[in-house]
Order: sequence, then C-alpha cells, then structure tokens
Amino acid sequence: MKFLDQAKVYIRSGDGGAGAVSFRREKYIEFGGPDGGDGGRGGDVWVECVDGLNTLIDYRYAQHFKAPTGVHGMGRNMTGKKSADKVLSVPVGTQVFEEDNETMICDLTEVGQRFLLARGGNGGFGNAHFKSSTNQAPRHANPGQSGVEKWIWLRLKLIADAGLVGLPNAGKSTFLATVTAAKPKIADYPFTTLHPGLGVVRIDQKEFVLADIPGLIEGAHEGVGIGDRFLGHVERTRVLLHLVSAQEDDVAKAYKIVRRELDAYGHGLELEQKAEVVALSQADILSEEEQAEKLTALEKASGQKPLLLSAVTHAGVDDVLRALMRHIQADRLEENPPEPDSRWVR
Repeated sequence: MKFLDQAKVYIRSGDGGAGAVSFRREKYIEFGGPDGGDGGRGGDVWVECVDGLNTLIDYRYAQHFKAPTGVHGMGRNMTGKKSADKVLSVPVGTQVFEEDNETMICDLTEVGQRFLLARGGNGGFGNAHFKSSTNQAPRHANPGQSGVEKWIWLRLKLIADAGLVGLPNAGKSTFLATVTAAKPKIADYPFTTLHPGLGVVRIDQKEFVLADIPGLIEGAHEGVGIGDRFLGHVERTRVLLHLVSAQEDDVAKAYKIVRRELDAYGHGLELEQKAEVVALSQADILSEEEQAEKLTALEKASGQKPLLLSAVTHAGVDDVLRALMRHIQADRLEENPPEPDSRWVR
C-alpha cells in the first residue's frame, strides 16, 4: 500500500429538506386547513479515527464528499427524515486543517475519536407553520437551509514510540528491516526511503513501534530535499534514535547537521528537548582503531556515550533496542503513573 500523509478534500453537508404545502382533505371536513410537514435535516460531515489504517492514500482518488439532502416534508403533517451522515475515516494521528493549511480544526490521536466538520442544513417549515387568524390557508413553505461547504486538509503524523533520524544512507532502513518485520526499500544511494515506514520491535518480551523517517539534509527545515515534509512525524515519538554512518569522514559534523535541522524546524514541537539515543551505524566496515576514533568524536559532539551498531552483523542491535526501551518505559510511566496501593493509604 502506498503511503500518503497529506490530502486536500472537499466536503459539503446536506441541504435541509423543503417544507410541504398541503391541505387536509377528508370527507365531511369542509375546511381541513394546512397540514404540510417540515423537511428533514441534511446529513452532517464527520471525521472519525479508525483502527487498521496507516495512510491517507484513499483520499488521493476520492476527494469530494457530500452528505445527502434531508427528506422533504409531506402532507398529513409528516416530517421528512434526517438524511444519513457522511463519515471520513482516517488513521490514528490525523490532523484536520482549514483550507489555509495552517488553522487546525482537530487532532485525532485515539481510535474512536470523532469530530463534526460540517453540520447539515435545517429542514424548511411546512405550510402548517404559517397558519394564523388572518391566513387560514397559507400556500407557501420554507425551502431547506443550505449545507456548509469547504475545502480541508488532512495531515497524518505517525504515532510511534521511537523515531529513526539521520542523514541519507545512515542505515536507517536496514536497521528497521533487521529489528522488525517491515520490508523497506534498501539501496546504496541517497533518498532510497521516500516515505516514512513503521515496524513493531520486540525486545525482552516488550514491544514498541519504530518509525523510519526519510533522511535529512542541511536546510531540510526550509524545504531543501524531502526532510521538511516528514519532520512532523518525529513530533509524536517518545525518543529518537540518531544514526550516524561510520562511512562519514566527519561523524561530528554529520551529527550536528541533523541536530540543527531538528532544532530549527520549530513549530512549537521542542524537538531539541526530546530524548535521544546516538549510535554509530555500519560499524562493521571499520577497524577497532577507527571505531574508537569515531566514537570519541561522536561522543564529544553529542555529549553522550554513543553505541556501536551494525545491523548487518547484528552487533550492538539489542543494546540499542534496550536503550530505546528504557526511555520509552520511563515516558510511559510518567504519562500513566501507577495508582497507589489502597492497603497503604489511610
């Protein structure tokens, strides 16, 4: 399935049904009077977060969504039925924006969340509403109220526990393929990964979701390359795994380029404060002496002791996963602290 994380769609709620012009006609009732019923309300347009989706690809092929018009009123004071609602099903992590793509309407982060995007028009009054002492036989009724129409943007930000960041060809896709069942495209040229990928990692009988973000280059926060498009996916992660390739001549410079892009992206995300695990990837190509030299340079640049990693030989993989799991568990515990044991509460 292709990945699509942004789509522009047109929505329109249903018009209200028209009120009816009708008069009571029964044997032996000479002046039955008006009995036109009201029209039904038009359908609403909702957006709903559902399970089982991880892309907005469906909205590339269907971009117009209209709720049906309410049923018109009928004689004998019969009110028209409200029409069915139109529901846009989206994956967890979808944000909805106005047409300017800046004003947020809602942020859906849990399965089952719903938000009303456009309310259907009210039904029109039938002629029974217009009867008065001076007008016993009104011959007019209201048309239904028009629905609401507008363009909106759907923007998906993946919800993962950990996010993979680094320069192109840092070994992110290889690592994802090694530790999960995901099958990303792997090749020895930059920007092999064009779309974020997700995989479930299992370590020590525990699980977490890992996201592979396309490689960043200098100036990505300003739209250079493709990194700017996908930096938003890092927002929802609990911890970052920053891979620096052992092929880099200057590992410290490579590390700082990515950090500058994360810090400069902004958007109120405070990415620079997010927990980070740093690893020297593709370490199998280096001798022990070269490994030590580059680890020292990377430690000086990052301010923490980097881990040594080779996804090909599986060296250091479990150590990296356990380091990520410690950060994830700490964040989960902070988010949902355990309730105190009632036996010790007085």
